[in-house]
Amino acid sequence: MRAESASALAEARARTNGVLDPLSDADLVEQHSPLMSPLVWDLAHIAHYEELWLLRTLSGAEATDPRFDDVYDAFKHPRAERTTLDLLAVGPARAFAGAVRERVLGRDLTPQPDPHVEALLTDDFVYGMVARHEHQHIETMLATLQLMTEGGPTAAGDGPGRPSAIARGPAIELLIPAGPFVMGTDTDLWSYDNERPAHAVDLPAFFIDRTPATNGQFAAFVDGGGYDNPDHWSTDGWKWRQEAALSAPQFWDHTADRWTRRRFGRIEPLPLLEPVQHICWYEADAFARAAGKRLPTEAEWEKAASWDPGAGIGMKQSRPWGNSEAESPAALWGSTARWGPDEVGAHPDGASPFGGLDLLGGVWEWTASDFTPYPRFRSFPYREYSEVFFGPDYKVLRGGSWATHPVAVSTTFRNWDYPIRRHIFSGVRCARDA
Repeated sequence: MRAESASALAEARARTNGVLDPLSDADLVEQHSPLMSPLVWDLAHIAHYEELWLLRTLSGAEATDPRFDDVYDAFKHPRAERTTLDLLAVGPARAFAGAVRERVLGRDLTPQPDPHVEALLTDDFVYGMVARHEHQHIETMLATLQLMTEGGPTAAGDGPGRPSAIARGPAIELLIPAGPFVMGTDTDLWSYDNERPAHAVDLPAFFIDRTPATNGQFAAFVDGGGYDNPDHWSTDGWKWRQEAALSAPQFWDHTADRWTRRRFGRIEPLPLLEPVQHICWYEADAFARAAGKRLPTEAEWEKAASWDPGAGIGMKQSRPWGNSEAESPAALWGSTARWGPDEVGAHPDGASPFGGLDLLGGVWEWTASDFTPYPRFRSFPYREYSEVFFGPDYKVLRGGSWATHPVAVSTTFRNWDYPIRRHIFSGVRCARDA
């Protein structure tokens, strides 16, 4: 294991502890929503996943407890059922996670002579996979904490995020010219199978908004009757909006002639210049339709975020501003201390070559695309990461959120979820045909 891989694992664990340590054992054991696991399940699942891949798969080590293969397998029990399982208590779960990490860092086990193991060890892929997996569960745990109706974590800071550095006004559109670009990646060493292989995609010209939609813009949609006008909604979206009796994004409330929101147990005035979050695909689609626009396809989103028009078809960037996390520190996830996004346009030095802002690290952005494989897709290292989810049931989100760690996202990273999901940190950026 290389030093950078060990550092990535250590950073993920420190972040896990930072999220969970302020909470009581009762908070960790309680199921705060049927949509989410008890937090103690996530903690032990992270450890089980690490043991499975870094000890058992690589070196043939023995399992700590064979029953964990059932209890902590994410595919064997739906989240609503996990509180009924024979889960480790908080103390033993922490001890299990610590013991696994100690074995990983101090192990003298020899990797098994197997082509699959050799592939996993290439460029330390498997260590990156485990670190990214933990960061992804941290974001899931943050979504769980947001669903808590009372109290909330003490780590969520008060006050506004970093202020915008751009002028207020109507949405500014960027023209993305027609032509081919390379979608996906063959060079990002820790990329997932669904991001591969790189392949050329030829797109017609289109416009895409410079920034994601703000709370203020979405509030205008709500105040203008957007949730009551079926003309703005797809057939399925309008049916779902009626069944769910929606009238605003999740966690919003209207009192005393103003909008407020609940953020990690605190009620606060709605910050109008932050990107709207906690909207589902149907809400994002309706907002875009009401504006006379549409959602971008994921190919359009990736071209706008990563392609450098002055450098040729094959020249793209893993970050909108370049190919390194450290290239533009101010453009990175600057508001994690307060557990919320900064205002849109707060990081102008993170602009893409076309001038797009906040393309990574603000809110996940819904796209029009179903989650499907790229041409010549090959599952690696297991089918359950991507392949079993392909199809029309899931919509793709791009860009990461304030809760996504930089190591876990890039301009090629593909997230996916059901179109009704709104507890996740998801927003919208509009596009239209040129």
